Amino acid sequence: MKIFKSKHKLKKEILNIKNISFVPTMGGLHKGHVSLIKKAKTLRSKILVSIYINPKQFNKQRDFINYPRNIKKDLKILKKLNVNYIYLPNYKDIYSFQPTNKVFIDEFSNQLCGKNRKGHFKGVLNVVNRLLEIIKPKFMFLGIKDFQQLYLINAHIKKKKIDTKIMPCLTIREKNGVACSTRNNTLNKIQLQLASKVYRYLKAKKNLLNISLKNLNYINFNEDLNNLGIKKIDYIELLNVETLKKPIKKRENFKIFVAYYIKNTRLIDNI
Repeated sequence: MKIFKSKHKLKKEILNIKNISFVPTMGGLHKGHVSLIKKAKTLRSKILVSIYINPKQFNKQRDFINYPRNIKKDLKILKKLNVNYIYLPNYKDIYSFQPTNKVFIDEFSNQLCGKNRKGHFKGVLNVVNRLLEIIKPKFMFLGIKDFQQLYLINAHIKKKKIDTKIMPCLTIREKNGVACSTRNNTLNKIQLQLASKVYRYLKAKKNLLNISLKNLNYINFNEDLNNLGIKKIDYIELLNVETLKKPIKKRENFKIFVAYYIKNTRLIDNI
């Protein structure tokens, strides 16, 4: 396992490697990240994991400062997984150059998380665009828990004709159903139980809607979540995952997309 803090040293090391599987992270590694790395290892390529908490994608300075960090634990996990390369850049290393490609932001960025997090996806795409230019991976592994982020990154890659293939990976959940997230570390036991109730509720409603979308007429998501104990909801929407429009037919491939807060912790999911 080789650790690099300089893009110049990293690029020199991987210059002649044509088969790199890249897993970008902001640290705080959990079972979801582990699953991405294990999936990447099935391709028998060199595995490169980046850990960089990108300030440009946070809407509030407080959220950036409070984002969970544990680099020692992260490195221990990556060593156990036999990762080949780890990239630990600082702000200057990422943002001190002008990338070849300008960021393409698909209009889907204005929906869901984009409604209340202005500039968030621009920040995400900015850093991903730079990481792709530095690393030039053959594959990049992303979780579908962050469906909108995955979609927008893929749209950017296709628009700019970048030679990297996105490998979507299933959402990994805790035993209580809560989607694995670094932000879960900020929740106590009672708060995690509340998040589990939200998941079970949404799962039940999804099953009901799979039977008939007409059942939507009898569901009040906001009121029900309020009754569970959720006081702040960013959004809860049904979208066809292919057309990105509200489903109107029973057999459409749709999901319930949700973003809500437990105290100061914002959680997202799609079911």
